[in-house]
Amino acid sequence: MSSSSPPNRMIETVPVLLRENPPDPIFSNAALLADREGEALRILQFRRQQSHDFHTRLEQGRGLRPSSEVLDALADALRLTGDERAYLFDLAQQRSSGARPTSEQAADPVARLVRDLSPLPCMLLNHRFDILAWNDEMSALMIDLEAVPVPQRNSLWLCILHPPMLEFYRDRERIIREGIADLRAAWAAHPEDKVLADLVDEFTSRSPEFARYWALRDVRVNARGHKSLLHPRVGPLTVEYEVLMPLQDPDQRLIIYRAADAVSQLALDAIAQEVRSARRPLQAL
Repeated sequence: MSSSSPPNRMIETVPVLLRENPPDPIFSNAALLADREGEALRILQFRRQQSHDFHTRLEQGRGLRPSSEVLDALADALRLTGDERAYLFDLAQQRSSGARPTSEQAADPVARLVRDLSPLPCMLLNHRFDILAWNDEMSALMIDLEAVPVPQRNSLWLCILHPPMLEFYRDRERIIREGIADLRAAWAAHPEDKVLADLVDEFTSRSPEFARYWALRDVRVNARGHKSLLHPRVGPLTVEYEVLMPLQDPDQRLIIYRAADAVSQLALDAIAQEVRSARRPLQAL
């Protein structure tokens, strides 16, 4: 009895994409694609030439091992959405060579979610660790983030280079090593991000501590864990954190803190009470 081969999802998908997303007419000019691979050019000419042989190969999945450059050309020609482009690359088991846009600010719905999670301390980061949004409880727990200049409003920058934060983490060495291992993963995933590369250079030149741990080449992304903190007003506490990723922008991270024990809960309650008191309007004399 002959064994059946696993389904080739490229067979199911590419012809459908070609039917539903005819190439943009601008790509009919082969000169515009002179620097692309020959196979990409044949793909882009498919609708015009109606190549029966190539169509057959697409449907049967024969010889289809396209490079990321070929897939980029195909996705551009078919005017695929971001989700469709990612799906095409997943089917071909390739990673897109194109640069992904970096979020410089929080989308309004996510920013509202950060505020609505009060009294739990919460903030939103991008892959560089830039702090894009936060609620009052997180600001009261960490540092007055509104007062921090935007270029320095980065959780790793504050941890490594901001003097008032040097004593904030009781297990500082572990926190920094984990943060640097996480940053290395983002650095590898975004080779086109010059701002991130410059940030790494700044850390390396200004912090021997960072340079030492960066040289270890550790890579680790933590989705949850705990941090032992020393707050200047409420004293020591331990928080558990959870990291969530919005589907619309998977390079962003929603970080939520919760108390790890009863003593820490009392500390977070005291911080939340401070925030509520600060929000109350002044009473008329």
